[in-house]
Amino acid sequence: MATQGVPIEKIQRKALPEFEETESGVIEGVREAGLFNVALNDVNQYGPHAMIAVLGIIAIITGLCLGIAMIVF
Repeated sequence: MATQGVPIEKIQRKALPEFEETESGVIEGVREAGLFNVALNDVNQYGPHAMIAVLGIIAIITGLCLGIAMIVF
């Protein structure tokens, strides 16, 4: 389904978010802008890395809570 050679997208793409590229590594890039700011707001190119770290932290906290609840109850 093309109109005059231009394909029509069923789901329109949204504009890319603004972010600053840093020359530093992953740890320094996340440390400069903050873990949650990078993970949730994508302020630099390390957003996916920070999100994986946040998910790991949440998983550890959840596991600790479930382990303590299993021992107590």
